[in-house]
Amino acid sequence: MDDKTAANALGALGNVTRLRIYRLLVRAGRDGLNVGALKSLTGSAASTLAHHLKALTDAGLVTQERRGREVLCFNNYRAMNALQTFLNDDCCAGLRPRLARSDTETPATDPGPLFTLSDRT
Repeated sequence: MDDKTAANALGALGNVTRLRIYRLLVRAGRDGLNVGALKSLTGSAASTLAHHLKALTDAGLVTQERRGREVLCFNNYRAMNALQTFLNDDCCAGLRPRLARSDTETPATDPGPLFTLSDRT
């Protein structure tokens, strides 16, 4: 996942109603929820719900499928997992670029870490 895709996904989740819809779909699992159930659970008007679902769909976080007269909404687990991975990939990696060397070698010019965990308290 690239920065732009992650920013779009996080932007879509940056609205309280959309975050609530998304979490309901995560809890619903692979069965998803139909639009009527989402409307009842969120208390949103149909047009408002449609607006929020469009934002989540445009961000790739939700998919929709029409089954007869019913529209089912599903969490896109692949996108959810990609976003989680993107956010966690560089956790605690430090801010300096990694040097092409073994972990046992420390060049004389290496000033050490830019900060330690205790610096962030």
